[in-house]
Amino acid sequence: MCNSMVLTWILNSISAELFAGQVFSKYASVVWADLQETYDKVDGSVTFNLHKSINSLSQNGMHLSDYYHKLNSLWRQFDALTSLPTCSCIAKKEIEKHNQLIKLMQFLMGLDDVYLPIRSNILTRDPLPSVKSAFAIISGEESHRGVASNSTPSKPHATAFVSKGFDNKKLVEVS
Repeated sequence: MCNSMVLTWILNSISAELFAGQVFSKYASVVWADLQETYDKVDGSVTFNLHKSINSLSQNGMHLSDYYHKLNSLWRQFDALTSLPTCSCIAKKEIEKHNQLIKLMQFLMGLDDVYLPIRSNILTRDPLPSVKSAFAIISGEESHRGVASNSTPSKPHATAFVSKGFDNKKLVEVS
């Protein structure tokens, strides 16, 4: 029963082309091993392209939350592909702190210029905030100011004026 459930999950998760080659398989472990052997290849070009995507990503008119989540997704992919040896020494905290600093700088560098004052404010803080905190600060400031990076200007509202003329008749002028 477990095999059938996992096999169904795998088959429903792959593309139609891969599905056609695996549809008659009986064992989830065999399908999984076959897919892993064929497609789980990480070489320098995969890591390079992912790192390039991270460093070239900019907000470019995207909503702030969309930009943050896209960047965060790329970071998670990169972290999953490249792992440091596990250790429990003091250096581990310093390495994590350094990685957070790099991510903070990547996040701030990719922001649109409308966030320049907030970015400057964040960079002058001591200690520097985490990426999550910086996102929360900028997001809060955006909400407070009502700034939306890709909002369209609102349409002008029609206004009307009422005045009395020389003969005490009401004149209505709409502009």
